[in-house]
Amino acid sequence: MPIDAAKALAAEPRAGEITWDRKDVLLYHLGVGAGVPATDPDELRYTLESRLHVLPSFATVAGSGSPGVISGLSMPGVDVDLARVLHGGQSLTLHRPLPAEGTATATGRIAAVYDKGKAAVLVMRTEVTDADGPLWTNDAQIFVRGEGGWGGDRGPSARLAPPAGDPDKTVERHIREDQALLYRLSGDWNPLHADPDFAKAAGFDRPILHGLCTYGTTLKAVVDTLLDGDVTRVRAYATRFAGVVFPGETLRIRMWRGEGEIRIAVSAVERADAPVLADTIVEHS
Repeated sequence: MPIDAAKALAAEPRAGEITWDRKDVLLYHLGVGAGVPATDPDELRYTLESRLHVLPSFATVAGSGSPGVISGLSMPGVDVDLARVLHGGQSLTLHRPLPAEGTATATGRIAAVYDKGKAAVLVMRTEVTDADGPLWTNDAQIFVRGEGGWGGDRGPSARLAPPAGDPDKTVERHIREDQALLYRLSGDWNPLHADPDFAKAAGFDRPILHGLCTYGTTLKAVVDTLLDGDVTRVRAYATRFAGVVFPGETLRIRMWRGEGEIRIAVSAVERADAPVLADTIVEHS
């Protein structure tokens, strides 16, 4: 079996220095759709270095660009075909607001390996600290088709009960035709998002948008709509990737307020509201 769960879990954590600057943050913001309209003061918080606020989801690409998926596939005990890999989910915990530039130590390890029958799920955990202490913790759930069935732990269910009642707010965000090409410049070079031949080999008609691009676009919509544009109010953000997005489509983002949290559901408008993000929660102050 290409995944040796015991070996992956026993592997020594990998630590390395990461750095980022304002240019990296600005590029990421553009990659998740910031800057429309270009002169809107609310958008300039994301696109003008003199006013820069860092969207917390930048943590998924800060320093190296790899969101835990590619790095997880290079860990001991893991040897799989990239065409069989999908990003199943992502969770992010913020220990304090992200600085616009910095140097930190990122320590990554496989925190769990689950047997889902027809697939395996790897949880790649990355903990980031700087001279002042912990900054953030990222968990990337890596879904590997065809690699389950060895009788291992199925793991916890990620499914949540759907939010009750009508959403408190619904917004739509258009995904540009070149959005994946722009987003990949933040470091996620998986050809699934750019190469039509690779996408077809993976079972898709054409390249798909990065799940983490949808993740960032959604968080920006929530911050701008229900958190008064204040990125520092975000404490944690988790989602399950329920379906794909194709560049050129429109995201419908539904939001439900709760006590200290916002529940979100995201769908693709042009495909009869096909689910895109599910079981999605932003915890906030």
